[in-house]
Amino acid sequence: MPDTAMTAIVLAVIVILYILPTILAYGRDHPRRQPLALVNILFGWTLIGWIAVFLWALFPEPGTGDS
Repeated sequence: MPDTAMTAIVLAVIVILYILPTILAYGRDHPRRQPLALVNILFGWTLIGWIAVFLWALFPEPGTGDS
């Protein structure tokens, strides 16, 4: 049974890391959080896609006045 609990914990951590850009976008009230979430779900499995969405979530859109 301990293997099952550990597997569940590891799976939960992987899922949270996978959707981390989406969590950040919603937490920061990013103006394009819905398209960002969609791109994260579709292309986050690739390392390049995940990094691109992560950076997109970190930086505000030009002209929004957020820093």
